[in-house]
Amino acid sequence: MSPLLFALVMLASDGPAYVVEDVAIPPGVASEVSGVAFASDGGKLLVTNRHGDVFAADLDRGSWKLFASGLHEPLGIVAGETGEAFVADRPSLTRLLDTDGDGVADRHESLSEAWGLSGNYHEYAFGPVRDAAGDFFVGLGCASDLKGIFDVRRGIMSPDGRKGRMFSAVPYRGWILKVTRAGETIPWAKGLREPFGLGISPEGDLFASDNQGDWVGTSCLHHVRQGGFHGHPSSLVWDPAFTGDPLATPVGALDAMRHRPAILFPHGKLCNSPGQPVWDATGGKFGPFSGQCLIGELTTETILRVALERVGGEWQGAVFRLIEGQGLRRGNGRFAFTPDGSALVVGQTLRGWGAGEGLQIVRFTGRTPFAIRTMTLTREGFVLSFTEPVDAEASADPARWSLQRFHYHYHRPYGSPEVGNTPVPVASARVSQDGLLVSLVLPEVVAGEVYELHARGIVSAAGRPLEHPDVWYTVNRLRE
Repeated sequence: MSPLLFALVMLASDGPAYVVEDVAIPPGVASEVSGVAFASDGGKLLVTNRHGDVFAADLDRGSWKLFASGLHEPLGIVAGETGEAFVADRPSLTRLLDTDGDGVADRHESLSEAWGLSGNYHEYAFGPVRDAAGDFFVGLGCASDLKGIFDVRRGIMSPDGRKGRMFSAVPYRGWILKVTRAGETIPWAKGLREPFGLGISPEGDLFASDNQGDWVGTSCLHHVRQGGFHGHPSSLVWDPAFTGDPLATPVGALDAMRHRPAILFPHGKLCNSPGQPVWDATGGKFGPFSGQCLIGELTTETILRVALERVGGEWQGAVFRLIEGQGLRRGNGRFAFTPDGSALVVGQTLRGWGAGEGLQIVRFTGRTPFAIRTMTLTREGFVLSFTEPVDAEASADPARWSLQRFHYHYHRPYGSPEVGNTPVPVASARVSQDGLLVSLVLPEVVAGEVYELHARGIVSAAGRPLEHPDVWYTVNRLRE
């Protein structure tokens, strides 16, 4: 085959790996989608909107039926048994139940109301997510001084918790709570600023995204463990083991207490406001990134994928773009895989976080993209794995790999610039015999840094250009 004919054949067959489709929302249905989950029978999609409604949507037929209403700004939903759903809204974790099988919930049961409300506009409740044991987790956002605080609606008031840009004046703001099947509410972890998205990994670990702001230098993904403190101090007033004024505590002491994020999302480059993390457990039906975490971006037309790995007992790893543009809207806060695993439903809501609202579906076309699949830490640098063999000559050239490292301040001011930006030379690049791995050898690797990698002119062995050639790896621990 001539080079020209080969190029034309490649051009004709090299379509996108993922396509984005709009889902029509009927007139009269508020389109700020705040939660999505497929019913337990795998049929209808349960959809919450920020206005307090829950619908059961048949996507194939385009029919929507009101399942429940009257909720207070729900931001997530979990399907239960047939005719059952669980929703977290501002005042409670609620069980919705259709007892007579007519497709409408006739019972609203409160499972937990064990947190305070002050009337502040920013006191959102996020989730829930449900673990393998059937217990729930709910994330509670801090209040904001941009709108002040109103009369106490529920819960006691803490003068020390009231201080700061984002604050926890009433119980458990900035916490994640566990609600057991038996109805017991357990304060689980603290120090979150605005845990917009909760997710449980295939290993059963709980993760929560958090948004840049005071005490949060850049948006991040936390591995949440019982009793953990994740850095935002106002919530400490509701920890019986803590005494004193959190904001009067030295920053160094707070830093020594906190669990660092598993993943840092560079603000302004990659992600300004992350949504709900979900894991691709489709076994390849959604493409070559099975087992990785997908997370939406609310302020840009972006879906990210996160390749986590455990190093020294701590989760860390690399972040890549999966979708950028391609007709995707903003406001990408809630995800649900279709029952057959071939597509991802994306719920989008405005509410000041982005400029998009509605419902879209991302479908895998069956065409494998040429992409960096993972970036993993070694004792001498990093190893990149690819979805198909690379061009060995170009990939073995160290000049094709541009690296820098930096970190963020942990401090009270709002956000942080990148600090200590340092170019990192690549001493050598080694390509494996099958062309699927490239090992980058560095002079050293420093813990506590984000490593930003840009691949320059890397192509596959078949001449295909590399998609999304930028990667960010958060190093919390080094390989021993």
